[in-house]
Order: sequence, then structure tokens, then C-alpha cells
Amino acid sequence: MSSPSSRTPLIDMVKGLACITIIWHHLAFYGPMSDIAQPLAPALMAWLYDYGRMAVQVFLVLGGYLAAASLAPHGVARFDHAGHAVAKRFVRLVVPYAVAVLLAVVAAAAVRGVTDHPSVPDEPTLAQLLAHALLLQDIVGEDALSAGVWYVAIDFQLFVCSVLLLTGVRALPGAWARRHGARLVQAGVVVGVAASLWVFNRMAELDMWAIYFLGAYGLGMLAYWAVQSPRPLVWVGLIVALGGIALVLDFRGRIVVALVTALCLVGALRTGPLRAWCGLAPLVRLGQMSYSIFLVHFAVCLVVNTVVGRLWPEAPVPNMLGMVLAFVLSLAAGRQLYVRVEQHVPSWSTALRWQVGLVGTGMLVAGLNNWA
Repeated sequence: MSSPSSRTPLIDMVKGLACITIIWHHLAFYGPMSDIAQPLAPALMAWLYDYGRMAVQVFLVLGGYLAAASLAPHGVARFDHAGHAVAKRFVRLVVPYAVAVLLAVVAAAAVRGVTDHPSVPDEPTLAQLLAHALLLQDIVGEDALSAGVWYVAIDFQLFVCSVLLLTGVRALPGAWARRHGARLVQAGVVVGVAASLWVFNRMAELDMWAIYFLGAYGLGMLAYWAVQSPRPLVWVGLIVALGGIALVLDFRGRIVVALVTALCLVGALRTGPLRAWCGLAPLVRLGQMSYSIFLVHFAVCLVVNTVVGRLWPEAPVPNMLGMVLAFVLSLAAGRQLYVRVEQHVPSWSTALRWQVGLVGTGMLVAGLNNWA
């Protein structure tokens, strides 16, 4: 569904670097290995803990960029039916997601009797499992069963918002609306970005809704249209104005990251040699697998944290090496999820089986734990 320039090795490399940063942020955030290893690299641990999470902004901008490329490369909808587009996105997201959440449930059950560290999720409830299966956990106030599952729900919400905007503009009556449909869509995105960056992103209580993150996602969409436009400076000016005003109103580091990412995308992908560059092969491959790695790494880190914590509860060097081991195993597990699940085009029946499997197995695990 993507246009030729929507996916390049450069984009995959950026995704790969963002994925690495997120994994290491979670390794620093969820102990106990990071707590024990902290004296070996206190500044690095502090940076990963405080700022590593901002790599999510890179994913949001790239998500918007790729959504514009696949849904509306010229500003008008290229899909026939909104329902089909949304359903296809949901199925593609939730099949590897369900596998990864199920692995996290099983991993948490395996380590819960060995460690009482607060990073280990509690036994899942039926309501919690159903909320995860429907990507509603934050909206209905259920605790997360794995790190990063909130992002999948937000990504889906943002995609649905994009589809609804495109569908709404296409449905407008009159020749003028049809003739200027692309401009109306792009104006709608600009308004949405402004509303998000200037108002809603400053309200932390809204962080379970798409409107909170629409600013970064929309900057990615504007970046795509800037790359494709014969007059890119107009788009660049819009991006700078939207982000600059947001920072004047309320300086936020995450918005700086999103703004810089969007501008760098425009600059890099309008430069022929960079756009044609094959990139660094390991990073490109990692970027292609980044969604699967992002999904599965929490389960891996839970197990490694527990084993290393039991064997070397107070030794900094083994715990630092354990963090490296958890990172390497996360890449390996993510590759398996990518090859065996994500790469295969799923159907509704496949998605339903995995969603039912997530709920059923989660309840079985909880029941076995209670019985034991």
C-alpha cells in the first residue's frame, strides 16, 4: 500500500535506532538489574531512564509519515472503503501483539513466585485480558500486561482518525469540495496538529487518547507531503511554525524530538544520495523487525531480570552483562516473532484465534497460579 518513497532503508535505520533506545530505556526503567548495575554507568542509566522514552516520538512521526504515504500520498484517500482499511490495520497490529502479550503473561506467571519486584505484572483478570484484546486497556483503566502496549492502542487510534478525516472529506458534496479535497484534508491535519500541540498535549490526563499524540503523528504526515511537494519550503514553514509555537507555549522535550525528526525526514528524503542510500544492513533489518522486537522484549527482560537477580543479587558487573544479554535475546525473540508471525498476512480468523487464545490462556495461567 505504500508509495515508492514511503519506505526506504533510511527510515528503517531510524526505526532500528529508536527501537534500540526503547529497549534500553525499559532495561533501565524496569529493574532489578539496572538498580544493581547503576554504579557502573550512572550518567548513562539516568539518561536512559529519563530520556530514552522520547524515542517513542520518533515512532509517532514515522507512523504519520508512513500513514500519509499509504492512505493519501496526494492528500486524497487512496482506499475504497474506510471499514476495510481500519479492519486490515487492526488485524495486522493485533496478531503479533496478541502473541507478545500472551508471552508476557506466561513470563510474568513464571517469575512471580521467584521475585516480588514491582515491574512484574499482577495476575491478569478477565476484564484486563478482554481490554488488551480490544486495545482498550488504558481507556477503561486496566493495568498494562506488558510494556509498550499503550503505543499499539494509540497507533491504531491515530490510524482510525486519519481514515475518518479522509473519508469525511471525500464524502463532502459539491464540485468545489471534490476539486479541493486534498487541500481540505491537509488543512484538517494542520488544524489537528495545532490543536494537539498547542492544547491537548499539555493535558497529561488525555494520554490514553489519540488527540494527545496527534501532534507528532501529524508532523510526520506533513513531512511526507513536504517530501513529495514541488514547494517543500511551504510545508517546512508550517512544520516549524506549528512546533515552534507549541514550544513557546509550553516547552516539552518530546515535542523537540518530534519536530527535529520531522524536519530531518524532509531534509534527508529530499536529498537524492541519502534517499537512495542502502543504509547499514544490520540497522535496516532491525528497523524492519522493530515492531516485533518492541512487542516481545518485555517478556524477555522479565525472565532475564529474574534469573540474574537471583544468581547475582548484589554484583554490578553480572547485572550489567545481564542487561546486555536481555537486549540480545530481545532481538533474537523479536526476529522469531517477525519471521513466524508478523511477516505472514493475517486474516480475521487468525486474529480472532489469537485474541481468544490470549484471553483463554491468560485465564488458564491465572487459574493455575491460584490453584498452585
